[in-house]
Amino acid sequence: MIYKTNSVSDIKIAYIGGGSKGWAWGLMGDLADEKELSGIIRLYDIDESAAKSNEIIGNCLNEVDKAVGKWKYECAPTLEEALIGTDFVIISILPGTFKEMDSDVHTPEKYGIYQSVGDTVGPGGDIRALRTIPMYVTIAKAIKKYAPNAWVINYTNPMTLCVRTLYKIFPKIKAFGCCHEVFGTQNLISAALSDMEGIQDVPREDIKINVLGINHFTWLDKISYQGSDLMPLYKEFTNKYYESGYILDESSHWINNSFTSANRIKFDLFRRYGIVAAAGDRHLAEFCPGSWYLQNPDKVKAWMFGLTNVSSRVIDLKKREERSERLKNKEEFLIIGNSGEEGISMIKALLGLGDKITNVNLPNTGQMQDIPFDCVVETNAIFQKDSVTPVVAGILPNPVNGLVLRHVYNQEAILEAGLTCNKDLAFAAFANDPLVTCTLDNAESLFNEMLFNTKEYLAGWDI
Repeated sequence: MIYKTNSVSDIKIAYIGGGSKGWAWGLMGDLADEKELSGIIRLYDIDESAAKSNEIIGNCLNEVDKAVGKWKYECAPTLEEALIGTDFVIISILPGTFKEMDSDVHTPEKYGIYQSVGDTVGPGGDIRALRTIPMYVTIAKAIKKYAPNAWVINYTNPMTLCVRTLYKIFPKIKAFGCCHEVFGTQNLISAALSDMEGIQDVPREDIKINVLGINHFTWLDKISYQGSDLMPLYKEFTNKYYESGYILDESSHWINNSFTSANRIKFDLFRRYGIVAAAGDRHLAEFCPGSWYLQNPDKVKAWMFGLTNVSSRVIDLKKREERSERLKNKEEFLIIGNSGEEGISMIKALLGLGDKITNVNLPNTGQMQDIPFDCVVETNAIFQKDSVTPVVAGILPNPVNGLVLRHVYNQEAILEAGLTCNKDLAFAAFANDPLVTCTLDNAESLFNEMLFNTKEYLAGWDI
């Protein structure tokens, strides 16, 4: 790397999952919008043709006038070639295909189990984790061998177990997990300021928060704006919109878009526990007992959110593949900036271009009380030059911590099962998940069917 005044050039970034038609495009647009950084992005993907396409798409951005950040994109044919000499590693992969995802999400429905996402907890999250863990073992070993000093940014779900696996295999790795779910809650609080106090257009970054919990089951016990405590305001806002819900963006209504909600689960959990639930309703619902919000499709509709439908993702992928062709042919260019992610600002802070405080997923070294050490938790952290220091967040209220701990121990069991190919241990964790509401016999039948459906990714298992 070459450091200049307020800029760094010749940065080397390895992107694992570099054929992505989502996260990768957002990263490219953000990098093109950043004038203080430049360098090389090596794109590695098991689908090499997809990485080659993104090489073309990324390099096309250098022809766009608004692209102030200049980057060279290169397809790396092997993981080793992507990693050697790199300064940063970004991991954003789809663990498996939509065929496996379809099993994760929809097979449990035969037993009356519904999932709104199916990628973190619940039966779908557990099985997805079992096929993801071996992939992350391979990645961690490669980073240890070829890029031991690189900073590693993970975007893949299940976030907690991806980051946990990296540290389990390579304890000295410099890795953290990034998730934008908390940002949505900051935006909701900004909307509450506008609705209740007439204070317009407050940037979410100006809403100061203390973050506690685990990924997709995060909580805020302190929120403020310009030094003023916003908990009383949020309580009033919650009571005002508890029944009707509050939609942040009417152009993306929950009735027509399964990725959005009316925030009623957030409001319900706040009234229940007096602390702000800080993830999207679709994720929050899956961490709670199945009878609360996901008992059946009618109950889901009453709580004003949607269930994941994998067929819609297949259709969306087709559209993105068509867009990829347009981008390659320069019939269209990527949007410059505005992905809403913070990866670039984190990289800048790690390079010494200003400090940053934001929420990330890291092993617990004491930032959260009453959570076992080394388990991955989500709290704020301070980003400075070559340093990420978690902020002491405190402790969750006992009733909330009880919900969180059940998942912490389940995820630890899934990790051990994934590393040792222990089918009995995996089933014990699977059956203990609060969404698995069927009989034990049916749970075992479901587990065996789902495991069989993902057996291609489970080398060493007795299936």
